[in-house]
Amino acid sequence: MENLIELDKKHFIHPTSSIQQQQTDGAKVIMEKGEGIYLTDNYGSVYIDAMSSLWNVNVGHGRKELADAAAEQLKKLAFSSAFSTFSHEPAIKLAAKIASLAPNGLNAVFFTSGGSESNDSAVKLVRHYWKIQGKPERRKIVGLKRGYHGVAAASTSVTGIPEFWGMAGHMMTEITHADTPYGSNTERAIASFRHTIEVEGTETIAAFIAEPVQGAGGVLIPPEDYMKEIRSLCDEYGILFIADEVITGFGRTGKMFGMENWGVIPDMMTFAKGVTSGYIPLGGVVVSDHIHEVLKEKSAGTLFHGFTYSGHPTAAAVALKNIEIMEQEGLVENSRKMGSALLKGFQNMKNELDIVGDVRTMGLLGAVELVQDPETNKRFPKELKAASNVIEALHERGVICRAVTYENTDIICFAPPLIINQSQVNTVVERLQDAILSVQKHLE
Repeated sequence: MENLIELDKKHFIHPTSSIQQQQTDGAKVIMEKGEGIYLTDNYGSVYIDAMSSLWNVNVGHGRKELADAAAEQLKKLAFSSAFSTFSHEPAIKLAAKIASLAPNGLNAVFFTSGGSESNDSAVKLVRHYWKIQGKPERRKIVGLKRGYHGVAAASTSVTGIPEFWGMAGHMMTEITHADTPYGSNTERAIASFRHTIEVEGTETIAAFIAEPVQGAGGVLIPPEDYMKEIRSLCDEYGILFIADEVITGFGRTGKMFGMENWGVIPDMMTFAKGVTSGYIPLGGVVVSDHIHEVLKEKSAGTLFHGFTYSGHPTAAAVALKNIEIMEQEGLVENSRKMGSALLKGFQNMKNELDIVGDVRTMGLLGAVELVQDPETNKRFPKELKAASNVIEALHERGVICRAVTYENTDIICFAPPLIINQSQVNTVVERLQDAILSVQKHLE
C-alpha cells in the first residue's frame, strides 16, 4: 500500500486535483473494487458512492453483464476505424438505439470519447452548419454563467465557471455567457439572454448551449417555464439550441433525457457518462433531422472532424448492454421514485436543522445548501469551508459526495447510482444529517 502511494506521488498527475496536496498527503483513498452503490478501498473500508463517482455509474458498480459484453466484443472485433465511411455493427446499432430514445426528430449520432469532446464537437458542427449555408459570420456561442461543459478547448470556453478559465485562459473566442436562471425568475433570465442576443447581434450567433440541470455548478434546476421560453427565443432569432445531457442523460433526472422534464426538443443533444455507466469511455452528439439534411446536402467533401475512438466497437457494445440493463430493470422510473424519496429526506432534515437552506432534487440529481441564517439566506464566510468540512465528515462516515463552493455558496451535491433503494437512501440521509451536526458545532 505504501509503495502505491509513493508511486502515485511520483508518476500520476491527477485530474481536477491539488498537485501540491497530492505531493504532501498522497492519494486520499485508493479504491480496489466496487459493487452496487458501494466502493471498497485497499484497507477494506466501504463507502456509499453517492456521486456515482463522476455522475456516471448509473447502473452501479461491478455489473458482470457489462464486463461480459466487453469481453465478447473484444474477442470478436476489439477496434475498427469509422473513418472514410468504414463501419461496424455495434456503432450502427447503438446509433439507431440512441435515436429511438432521443427526443422526437433527433435521429443522427456523431460519436466521441466523452463529454468534453462531445461539446467541442457540437460547437464545431453548429459553426460548420452555418458556414455551409453561406453564413460564416454566425459563429458565436451563448452559454450560461455557472454552466459546465468540459475541459477541452471549446468546452472550457463555453463553461461559465471562471475557475476553469484560470489555468490557460479562454481557448476559443466568440463565446459569451448569459445569466443563469437559477435563483432568478424566468422573465429576468430570459431578459438576460435576449439582451445578450441584442448586444452580440442576432446575425452573429450560431447557438445557445445549456445543461437541463447545471451539475458542476451546484445542481441548479431552472424555473419551470425557462426551457420552453428559451426554445421560443431561439426559434424567434433562428438560433440553434444545444442541450448538454452529459450528466442528465440516461435516466439521471427521472426521464431518459433531462430536457424531457419540460417537453422541450433541442436541435442538438450531447451525451456521455451514463451511456456506458462509466465502464468504458464514450460520448456523442445527436443532431436533428433538419441539421442532418443540411449536412448531407451542403457539406461537400470530407468532414474534417473525428476522433480515433469515434464509434469504438467495444464501447458501443458496452453501451448497448448498459441501456438494456436500464430498460429491463426500470432504472429511469427508479430514479424518479428514489429521487422523490431523497428529496423527502432532505426536506425533513431542513425542518430540523437551521443550517440547511435550499434542498432540491430532479430524479437522482440532488443538492443541499448550507446557510448561516435561513431567514436571510446569509452564507457562511468562505474561510469556514462549511460544505467542504461536511464532505470530509461524510467521508469519515462512509459516504462519498461532492461540494460546490463557487460564488460563496456551500452546496453538497448527490448523484447516487440509479439502482439505489429506499433503505440505502435513508442511510445516505441519516449519515448526511449526522455529518452536518458534527460540523455545525464548529461553525457556531
